[in-house]
Amino acid sequence: MILEMKVPSPGESISEVEIANWLVQTGDYVEKDQEIAEVDSDKATLALPAEASGVIELLVEPGTTVAVGQVVAKIDTSAAAPAGGAKTAAPATASAAPAAAPAAAAPNPMPVSYANGTPSPAAAKVLAEKGMDPAAVVGTGRDGRITKQDAVDAKVSMGTQAAGTAVRGEKRQRMSALRRKLAQRLVTVKNETAMLTTFNEVDMQPIFDLRKKYKEAFQAKHGVGLGFMSFFTLATVRALQQFPAVASMIDGEDTVTFDTLDISVAVSGPKGLMVPVVRNADQLGFAGVEQAIKDLATKVRDGKITLDEMTGGVFTITNGGVFGSMLSTPIINPPQSAILGMHNIVERPVVKDGQIVIRPIMYVAMSYDHRIIDGKESVGTLVSIKEALENPVEHLMGGDPEKALGLR
Repeated sequence: MILEMKVPSPGESISEVEIANWLVQTGDYVEKDQEIAEVDSDKATLALPAEASGVIELLVEPGTTVAVGQVVAKIDTSAAAPAGGAKTAAPATASAAPAAAPAAAAPNPMPVSYANGTPSPAAAKVLAEKGMDPAAVVGTGRDGRITKQDAVDAKVSMGTQAAGTAVRGEKRQRMSALRRKLAQRLVTVKNETAMLTTFNEVDMQPIFDLRKKYKEAFQAKHGVGLGFMSFFTLATVRALQQFPAVASMIDGEDTVTFDTLDISVAVSGPKGLMVPVVRNADQLGFAGVEQAIKDLATKVRDGKITLDEMTGGVFTITNGGVFGSMLSTPIINPPQSAILGMHNIVERPVVKDGQIVIRPIMYVAMSYDHRIIDGKESVGTLVSIKEALENPVEHLMGGDPEKALGLR
């Protein structure tokens, strides 16, 4: 029996995906539920499991964009398993065609001719004026001749060598669907929102003191470290409860608010920056937040994060400080209206009670959409976060750190 493997829908509103990489080759015997491909959507990279055991035939090349529901492979379920279990070849690379139909995937070769790559007199003149090497131009004329229009359309760019210059090597690789969608969204945010950024600084000494005192007991009790993210997440929740407009969104001519505070947390993974969501952060304590972030970060780094786990956030926290950033203006994560940027912690001289002292200082930044958030609300939100971080015992722990940390 021949089973057709169709691309499943990875999520609502997604109509096409990209076969980023085959993990098997045509002729391999695969087991049911074995991962056979990596599939890129515009939101995440997902694994495609085999629906049955048998010998597989691949029908599309890596890097091909296919519609949801399209047949991309066939499995002969009547084939017997090889002795010793399933055997698969090395994963296909992005430049390799499936073994099933290499001829069909290869482009038609240009006939060998004296005209191939040769500019017409008019084209040669145009290229000379541009200082371009004819070898860098693809001819569309008969037998590959470079026409005048080809020369007019040709442009000197990073990948085109001007005549007389040394040839330099290059490597060209197609961006993943996730990266292409991210690029599109970032440009859209810059062009379609009235984005502003407000800044402040936080004295991290109180948090340093709490972590030093309780981190070992917290780790022993909950099996997870007491990091900075739980403090920032809960400080953000407190601020958003005071200024709910900052957690709202624009939908056409309407403003949308939400009953719960689902906080997105940016995590760096092998495929780039992902933004999974800590659900109901307003109902979690320190241990709950730390465990949720740890679980989500592990899934991102293992490539197992799902679309549902990355949608629905109302506010984003991103930490450029882990890479050494001193200060930045984070870009809003649409359709949200604001984002908090954390940065590195540096000992700086500050004035406390009229005295110059050295304290661990972090600069923080909050970018927001001024169409929906006023200056009073944006500045008030960041000040509220600063207040909570500089006095966490009072504002985040109800005056009882041991109880708040779940240690008694």
